[in-house]
Parts: sequence; structure tokens; C-alpha cells
Amino acid sequence: MGRAPLSLAVLISGRGSNMVAIAQACAQGRINATIRGVISDQPAAAGLDTARTLGLATHIVARAGFSADAAFELELARTIDEGSPELILFAGFMRILSPALVTRYTGRMLNIHPSLLPLYRGLHTHRRVLAAGDTEHGASVHFVTPELDAGPVVLQSRVGVFPDDTDASLAARVLASEHIIYPKAVGWFAAGRLALIAGRVWLDGVCLDAPLVEVMRVATTQ
Repeated sequence: MGRAPLSLAVLISGRGSNMVAIAQACAQGRINATIRGVISDQPAAAGLDTARTLGLATHIVARAGFSADAAFELELARTIDEGSPELILFAGFMRILSPALVTRYTGRMLNIHPSLLPLYRGLHTHRRVLAAGDTEHGASVHFVTPELDAGPVVLQSRVGVFPDDTDASLAARVLASEHIIYPKAVGWFAAGRLALIAGRVWLDGVCLDAPLVEVMRVATTQ
């Protein structure tokens, strides 16, 4: 008897393009999983409408509706738990959660960040890469831990930075790579191949000393 589909919750704040990539991979059978709910802290997030067109349940837990962060997080946790997800995915979710809430889901939260972590944690990564004159950029899938963008990295994409790149052109190339590596990592978890054990990433029974890397083959000119 095969493994039952993994239940997912996806947290978004904007377009939710990574949510779409994962939903499509689930629908096509590339990931043995199903999205139980898409949750946004932004009522006007474009990804909510997209999720509905995909037939996914959507939920709004807006911070503005609560007098304190603790009350917001209590409702967020209740909404997450309502779908009994086995894995929680951050897909452009732009709110920093408390250590207590993150710890509640240790080993069951993944995020994708647009940089080659540990480089460029936080915001405006593409702008910072261009300002530094880097020749390589990318994205990182990592387990979520209380420290921002500091959780153990599972898989990274790497793309070249061109001399005539702009913030927008570089962002688009990195985002395209995210749509490849995020479903892949989720698929590993769904297949029982990926786990976080004692703060370390394990894949196929082997502890990874460094993240796996996908080098994205792109044209040398835009």
C-alpha cells in the first residue's frame, strides 16, 4: 500500500507564485501531497484569488484584526491546525513569527528565501546582490527556525548575475528557479526522504554537511 498524500498548509502574503508551483506539482502527481488550506495575513493578497481558482480552501488571518501579536498568532495557529497539516510552507509570507510559534512546528515548516543563505538574510536581496557586484545569486529552501532566515538549508538554486541585470530581471530569474527547487524539496518530504533531526538536515538517511545545489542553466544574455 502506498504512502498517503502529505497534507500541506501554505502561508502567503502576496501573489503566492510558489504556492501555485507547489499546487501544480501536487495536481500533476509530482508531489504526493495535497494542499489543505492557503492562509494569508493580507486580505487583499492576489494569491488568495489564485488559490480559489485552483479549488483550494483559503483563510485570512490579518494582524490588523488583533490587539496584540500573541492574539494574532493564537488565531493563526488555530487556523493552521484546523487543516491538520503535516507540513507548513511559507510562500512569500512576510511576517516574522515568535520563537514559541515556530518551535511548536519544529521540523514541519519550510521556507524559500531569495538568496544563497547564509548570505543576504532579510529583505531586498536582489538589490543587495547587485550592489555588492556578485556574479552569482539564487534561492534557498530551508527549515524554519526562530532566527530569521537562519534555519538549516536543504536545497539551493544558483543563477548567474549578468552585467546588465536590473533588480527586476534578476528577481524574475531567481523566482523561476524557486518554482523548480521548492516543489522538489516538498516532494522529498512527502516521500519520507527529508527530515530535520536534532537541528540537522537528513536526506535518504544521510546527514547533509552542506545544502544540495541546483545550477540553473540560463542564457548568458537577457
